Amino acid sequence: MHRRIIAPGALAAASLMLAIPASAASYAPGAPGIGDPYYPAYGNGGYDVSHYDLRLKYQPTTDELSGTATILAKTTQDLSSFDLDFLLDVSEVRVNGAKASFTTSGQHELVITPKTPLAKGTPITVVVRYSGVPSTKSAYGFNTWHRTPDGAVAADEPESAWWWYPSNDHPLDKATYDVSVAVPDSTQALSNGTLQSTSSQLGWTRYNWRQNKPQATYLTTLAVGKFDITTSTSEGGVPVVNAYSKDLGDNDGAARASVERTGELVDWLSGYFGPYPFSSAGGYVPNTTTGYALETQTRVYYSPKQFANGSNASVVVHELAHQWYGDSVSLKGWKDIWINEGFARYAQWLWSEHEGEGTTQELADYVYASHPADDAFWKVEPGDPGADNQFDIAVYDRGALAIQALRNAVGDDSFFAILKGWPQEHAYGNASVADFEAYAEKVSGKSLSSLFDTWLFQPTKPAVPAAKGVAIARSGVVQPKSWKKIAATNYVH
Repeated sequence: MHRRIIAPGALAAASLMLAIPASAASYAPGAPGIGDPYYPAYGNGGYDVSHYDLRLKYQPTTDELSGTATILAKTTQDLSSFDLDFLLDVSEVRVNGAKASFTTSGQHELVITPKTPLAKGTPITVVVRYSGVPSTKSAYGFNTWHRTPDGAVAADEPESAWWWYPSNDHPLDKATYDVSVAVPDSTQALSNGTLQSTSSQLGWTRYNWRQNKPQATYLTTLAVGKFDITTSTSEGGVPVVNAYSKDLGDNDGAARASVERTGELVDWLSGYFGPYPFSSAGGYVPNTTTGYALETQTRVYYSPKQFANGSNASVVVHELAHQWYGDSVSLKGWKDIWINEGFARYAQWLWSEHEGEGTTQELADYVYASHPADDAFWKVEPGDPGADNQFDIAVYDRGALAIQALRNAVGDDSFFAILKGWPQEHAYGNASVADFEAYAEKVSGKSLSSLFDTWLFQPTKPAVPAAKGVAIARSGVVQPKSWKKIAATNYVH
């Protein structure tokens, strides 16, 4: 509380001042962005969310979505108002039970002013009632809500939540989720985590999904349609739920032959990354026209185009590796994307070695030799690529080269200890490239600043390759057998 001193000549105003809180001057609006330089308007300041409860109803034939979002949070400053990221039409907002005023601002801001200001450290319950047609909404000239012949899908990066629920849309503010969706009978609704229950009434079926571990907003998915759903348990005891649109056509067989290996691949990756961090695993393949896949937490999204040329276990490995690197341990800022994509790519290299289709070193040699020094590939700095290059191929391939260079520098014992220890060190939290460098130095006992600078932060081709004394700049490096399957995932995001 701020102390106020009343001057002798101000007694006339004393009674008025006693009517307002002594700390009123400290109340201010929460920032409209969380502070990420890549996306200044994404996320919000002033509060931290712990849980989202979404109770929705969706009609596939008209793309009408209605619902109530109940958000549990705590203020991190004295707040006079705060923002949520959202695009649909809001009919009512309540904060701690009292009606709040609200308006919109910018491209995707819902600005909420509670009936009374909120002191720092106050637990808050925010209830937002809303409706709309997500496919008609856009921000910054795009829409991430994907219609399908029998429903719709929310799965995109770095944003997708705005089209179906209000949120603090940045990976720094992770939360648990309950997602309850009513859809017409014979249609199904998929989301993250585990299916808690279903119920049917008057032609509608409600699906209740729960994600009990912290989850970033962009990793929250919703899929409505007519699916064939398979369930199993991996040999290591992880429940697996997969789903396939019933109209995948010629891609159906290849999709199943790939995604049905999820349990096997989760167990295999656990050998490198440690115990699987979530209550379930799986993936779904809706009939969308997109070309990418996305590591939506526990329930990976795959486009049918991923399987247009046949089965591809490599893309499944990539997305499942993200469950440790990107989902359980999420980035602090979008500039830290290398920790997500470099390690998911390196997991594909490890799978290639496992399958006898090219060792990690052979793949590193091939990538290094494939890009001459004047190639734009080397201009991208994976450790901070910039928003425009966030998903550039260099973040993946040069990012994996950096990991091979680290392996060669510290030796296999330290390297695999780092690979397995990192997801446990920061489980369910957030971390940066700088945090990873510090952790690798701690585990290996070596100074690695020069190595990280060379491979992640210099816009030039490193003079020394990620090899053990091998002059791989020579021509004629043989393309590993696995390369085409790995390259087929170059644009999965």
